[in-house]
Amino acid sequence: MSEQNPVLTPAQLNTLARDLLESAFPLVWVEGELGNVTRPASGHLYFNLKDARAQVRCAMFRPKSQWLKFVPREGMKVLARGRLTLYEARGDYQLVLDHLEEAGEGALRRAYEALKAKLEAEGLFDPARKHPLPRWVRRLAVITSPTGAAVRDVLSVLGRRCPLLDVEILPSLVQGETAAAQITSLLQRAGASGRYDAILLARGGGSLEDLWAFNDERLARAIAASPVPVVSAVGHETDFTLADFAADVRAPTPSVAAELLVPDRRDLLARIGVLHGRLRAIQGHRLRQAMQRADRAALRLQAQSPQNRLRLLGQRQEALRRRLEARWREQLQHQHARLRHAGAVLRAHHPQRRVAQLRERLLRLQSRPQAAIARILQRDALKLRALARSLEACSPLATVARGYSIVTRRDDGALVHSVAQVAPGDRVQARLRDGTVALTVGSVTPDPPSRP
Repeated sequence: MSEQNPVLTPAQLNTLARDLLESAFPLVWVEGELGNVTRPASGHLYFNLKDARAQVRCAMFRPKSQWLKFVPREGMKVLARGRLTLYEARGDYQLVLDHLEEAGEGALRRAYEALKAKLEAEGLFDPARKHPLPRWVRRLAVITSPTGAAVRDVLSVLGRRCPLLDVEILPSLVQGETAAAQITSLLQRAGASGRYDAILLARGGGSLEDLWAFNDERLARAIAASPVPVVSAVGHETDFTLADFAADVRAPTPSVAAELLVPDRRDLLARIGVLHGRLRAIQGHRLRQAMQRADRAALRLQAQSPQNRLRLLGQRQEALRRRLEARWREQLQHQHARLRHAGAVLRAHHPQRRVAQLRERLLRLQSRPQAAIARILQRDALKLRALARSLEACSPLATVARGYSIVTRRDDGALVHSVAQVAPGDRVQARLRDGTVALTVGSVTPDPPSRP
């Protein structure tokens, strides 16, 4: 066998066939007669769906079959919705259903699906355009039958959860040819009145035909256009109408709708208790603040009263008087001290006392000049003799007395220290021990240079 035509096992072939069926066929509606109906202990439902020419095996598993509104029986005409598949273990071609209803509802179901697709394409069911429910519903309009079980359930829940709610029942037919028009008219008038915070559409369960008034196109458009939030609670949890899709909120049952619309009385009482406690705390805090402000104002008023101000001014005057007296006493003591010091100074420098002191000093000084003069003369004589000895030791005359002479030029008296200072013919004079000799230079002979 070539690679292009591989050999398949039965399981592989059935798997390929199942994948082909499931991918090629969308969700289908099939109308036919029930045959070979069986329901084993598992709760699944198995039967054949047939007409005069053919039949197809069908299976409806327990999660779906337990919600059927009728008991399937042999020969019953039904309308089924499901997907084609293949049971691989036996190779049986079958239809797995997710919905089953009696065939009398088939035309209504098809009309319902067509209208739903049309309104959905227009955006009538778009969640973005829906209104949120108000946090507190004070007045509620309930459009329902005044004699049905739905209104009793709604009123029972509302009375238990929130007795203070203002509920107005707008009676209407909920089944029949004129029911849709009546519900639509009541809904439009309730929305235009501005009296209500929310509108509830309520009805008990029933077949598709029983609920058909809530699949009316005009009603669905009126719900979508309502300025007041609309809650739809039509039928049981598995029932869906166009009113449910158009409404702002869909509740599975009228009782659940009532619970969605109002809070529980116990929750409200608990919240009121909390708010009451907060209010009392705030009031107590503000009362304490007001009392403190009143106390401060009373203290300021008391401090600014005339009697108190006079008392304070008197106290201040008395304090200033005491300070002035203390300062005056301090100044007086200081002046007395200065006066005593001046008196002592004056007494110390009195003229009579001064004359006596000077006289005593004069007597002491009279004997001191002669002694001082003698000491001064003696000291000066000693100094003179010392200076004479020093002068004599340094005098050139002493040198001349030992046989030397001092040569000076006759014209300017300058000492001659070297032969370079004179020339032949110059007139000089020599100072000797006992006189002066005038000389004329005959010749000049310098000494030879000494050897190193």
